[in-house]
Amino acid sequence: MAKWLNTIVALLILNIFSSNIIIIFAQTATSLSNNLEPEPSLPEPRAYIPNENNLDFVYHSHEELTKFLRATSARYPNLTALYSIGKSIQGKDLWVMVVSSSPYEHMLGKPDVKYVGNIHGNEPVGRELLLHLIQYLVTSYETDQYVHWLLDNMRIHILPSMNPDGFAVAKEGACEGGQGRYNARGFDLNRNFPDYFKQNNKRGQPETDSVKDWISKIQFVLSGSLHGGALVASYPYDNTPNARRLKGICRSSALCAMFQTYAASPSLTPDDDVFKHLSLVYAKNHAKMSRGVACKSATPAFENGITNGAAWYPLTGGMQDYQYVWYGCMEVTLEISCCKYPPAYELRKYWEDNQLSLIKFLAEAHRGVQGFVLDSSGTPIERASLKVKGRDVGFQTTKYGEFWRILLPGYYKLEIFAEGFAPREIEFVVVEQHPTLLNVTLQPAKHLTATPIFRTTTIRIETKHSSV
Repeated sequence: MAKWLNTIVALLILNIFSSNIIIIFAQTATSLSNNLEPEPSLPEPRAYIPNENNLDFVYHSHEELTKFLRATSARYPNLTALYSIGKSIQGKDLWVMVVSSSPYEHMLGKPDVKYVGNIHGNEPVGRELLLHLIQYLVTSYETDQYVHWLLDNMRIHILPSMNPDGFAVAKEGACEGGQGRYNARGFDLNRNFPDYFKQNNKRGQPETDSVKDWISKIQFVLSGSLHGGALVASYPYDNTPNARRLKGICRSSALCAMFQTYAASPSLTPDDDVFKHLSLVYAKNHAKMSRGVACKSATPAFENGITNGAAWYPLTGGMQDYQYVWYGCMEVTLEISCCKYPPAYELRKYWEDNQLSLIKFLAEAHRGVQGFVLDSSGTPIERASLKVKGRDVGFQTTKYGEFWRILLPGYYKLEIFAEGFAPREIEFVVVEQHPTLLNVTLQPAKHLTATPIFRTTTIRIETKHSSV
């Protein structure tokens, strides 16, 4: 009996002791927790602040994009001008930001260049990179001599999103597929321009009509169009008179890679050497592009990270062919991400990969020949037609008589024609170090009166009333 009682007492003592341990432990834990910093809570939903210093690496809605552009223009009125070239199907402004030390007025003798992003709504990496390019340019003007020189010697027009309606319905993380690719009416905007080789019967869309009107008013010398779905710089021509159609087959699909062996062949412009050079400038300054690595095993690899567009696969109604043939603007299509719509956390990496390329590419507008075409009294001749002999795609002078042509070092002959004037041929040399300056005086043709045609260029400016 005594033995049994001793066992009960021992258990009671143990139970009390254990309870005290639990109480002491609980009190100690409470005391410790009171002395520690509270654990960080989950971040609040992102609240957008329209300030260029807070431009984060996320995908910005059209409203956020607009706020950023307006805030940047207000903060840097001497370096930026914001204007709209038109509206999308759903009424969204197609915003263009000019970045230059002379944003509201054309700088005589200095070229206008541009970047266009998001022509396919589900390829938005370029859209975001162009916003960061704007931020980089305006914040680096006072501290970076190269950027300072660029903005003092050209006007950079940046259209971050040509297809805001498509972007609004595209899905982040979708590396392939067509959701959001087209505009709100279901048109592929990069198949909607007049074509040099084939009649394009697709009905013109407000977005493409706005771009066509834009480039008819400003004499752009150089342009880059930012896309996604591959890693390559693709140059004209995109079409060829004998190409088989590969309708419905996207660039990144295995079927496209298989068919291109049989259907695609190069379609070379008269300026093929220049286009290859421009493409290489972008690819070699890019962190990865020039390696020519295929995005997937079923897709092609590109030597040095560049390709002729038609050799990759032919298309009708592309923007770069139209600008080159109709206006002499040299545009390269820049495919900058293997995934069309990668997750936002990868955007910083894409910016780091492309930042130097985006800057160096624009500087190529100062390569080649540039000058003025004037009459005998020194009056500029507008819309004089020029052609480098042996290169059958011509170009024209601005209303100030200016012209530019990107050329590699060599000996050339320039042919100049203008209504009411005797044509001229002038030989010149291009060197590597600087552009060749060439001013041309035309004499009136016999029995004809020189009557240059002047045109006005007016685009709505967001912050000031001015002409571009």
